[in-house]
Amino acid sequence: MRILLVDDDRNVAETVRRMMLAEGWVIDVVHDGAAGLEKALSERFDVIVLDIMMPGRNGYEVVRDLRSSGIWTPVLMLTAKDGEYDQADAFDIGADDYLTKPFSFVVLTARLRALVRRNAPERPAILTAGDLLLDPAAHTVHRGDHRLNLTPREFALLHHLMRNKGTAVSKTAIVDSVWDVHYRGDENIVEVYISHLRRRIDVPFGRRAIETVRGVGYRLAEDGG
Repeated sequence: MRILLVDDDRNVAETVRRMMLAEGWVIDVVHDGAAGLEKALSERFDVIVLDIMMPGRNGYEVVRDLRSSGIWTPVLMLTAKDGEYDQADAFDIGADDYLTKPFSFVVLTARLRALVRRNAPERPAILTAGDLLLDPAAHTVHRGDHRLNLTPREFALLHHLMRNKGTAVSKTAIVDSVWDVHYRGDENIVEVYISHLRRRIDVPFGRRAIETVRGVGYRLAEDGG
């Protein structure tokens, strides 16, 4: 899952960022409404988490501009404004959910999963490649009857590959999707995690699901290897 978080409270934003990375999700963070609107218009996200009171453009304006531009990415308002009229205004201009601060991270993640399930019917609930199965909602991976224990980063990498199975994806595309916006390291880190992932999903089963495409990147075999 790729998330855009727009919140000018840097302490809250950093806490949410770390927690979402621990879930295996990819998260981009910006700290004002104008930057959030620009990013939401130019890039694809599964869900947007948006504060209301921010410099530049407030959350209401961002949602209104997104909807008027035909962008229907699910939006959850995460804000200290807890009045019933505040919530009504948010829903009226096109927000999909509303959660007040302070909040439970368990509730936040559950609501984000629900938003993605409701608003992405074209995506199967469980991704498959042969007998390799990945359930984004349950955060589980199976190879046949065997449940595989992946780290959050390995899970996010496999999720990206399975969403693009049969297609060669570059290291750059993988970093953009699987690593967060603050990552400034070497793209060769992808090779390291591909190696880790192969030892989890392929080597113990005598399979070759992850193929190296020379000069391009990697591809997950449609039949799961």
